[in-house]
Amino acid sequence: MNAVSKITILGIETSCDDTSVAIVQDGSVLVNLISSQWIHQKYGGVVPEYASRFHLESIVDLYEMALEKAGIEPGELSAVAVTRGPGLLGSLMVGLTFAKSICLSLDIPLIEVNHLQAHAYSLFIEQQPVFPLLCLTVSGGHTQLLHISEDHEIRLIGQTVDDAAGEAFDKTGKLLGLPYPAGPEMDKLAKKGQAVFSFPPAQMPDYQYSFSGLKTAVLYFLQNQLKQDPEFINSNLEDLCASVQKVIIGMLLNKLKKAAIDLKVKSIGIAGGVSANSGLRSELQDLCTKHEWKLYLPSIAYCTDNAGMIAHLGYSKYKRGAFSDLGINALARYPIV
Repeated sequence: MNAVSKITILGIETSCDDTSVAIVQDGSVLVNLISSQWIHQKYGGVVPEYASRFHLESIVDLYEMALEKAGIEPGELSAVAVTRGPGLLGSLMVGLTFAKSICLSLDIPLIEVNHLQAHAYSLFIEQQPVFPLLCLTVSGGHTQLLHISEDHEIRLIGQTVDDAAGEAFDKTGKLLGLPYPAGPEMDKLAKKGQAVFSFPPAQMPDYQYSFSGLKTAVLYFLQNQLKQDPEFINSNLEDLCASVQKVIIGMLLNKLKKAAIDLKVKSIGIAGGVSANSGLRSELQDLCTKHEWKLYLPSIAYCTDNAGMIAHLGYSKYKRGAFSDLGINALARYPIV
């Protein structure tokens, strides 16, 4: 291991369709670069083969650019933190293989990071939350409720049993003719509309979520309306977006509220790509104000998949000496606990 005066962690994130490289030094993010693959818009969803191929094409350039922007030489790196999972296996393998090659060439440690855990810990990049904390992690592939204790121990208390909240946005958005990913566009249109249409929220036990039924409900509703008026979607697009977004946000926050009250938690956090949704942020802020809960939100830059959160968690693991063997494999499924 290289002897360095500062702990400098290179972070690599390739779990899905965003290639990201970041550098964290002594806990501060120096650079956080993300290259998004817009080709998937053409197909209305992520094509795994394309995703891994574009990771291969962009990761070296991003690595070199990150070093240049941070003013860091390769020999100054203390370790490489990389997403091991969960995610698309081919995409994960690109990042993990690249990370291993850097570790071998520089003789520095490898640090594996759980992608979902990194999302939760993105709350700690720019702030110091008061514990215990209840974190709602919402993204295109995952929806989870996590209880984080003072010693940073994570306990999974609830999650979706089928589609994630992000998938609900994308799938219903596709029915409305919105481009992939539909979430940001739906959020934008919802601001101009009114939630005048009602869609039934899923009734799940405890702190569990289910979003697959929402897509079916929206599909049947649109089919019936379009028989009467072929222009129904175009004429009511903003109101439809507001209505769909309202029921998704309602399902998310009702479970969060129940868990916070049951567990007597006063600190609330939200993470993951969907945490950038302005409607969700606004209603969550109102909920926390009403109940006098402290709300912690990550910056937009740390909401979507990014290597900054990977490197930041890697820095914490480096200080504990939590290094990984270079023989580890990528894990498409990687439970957070």
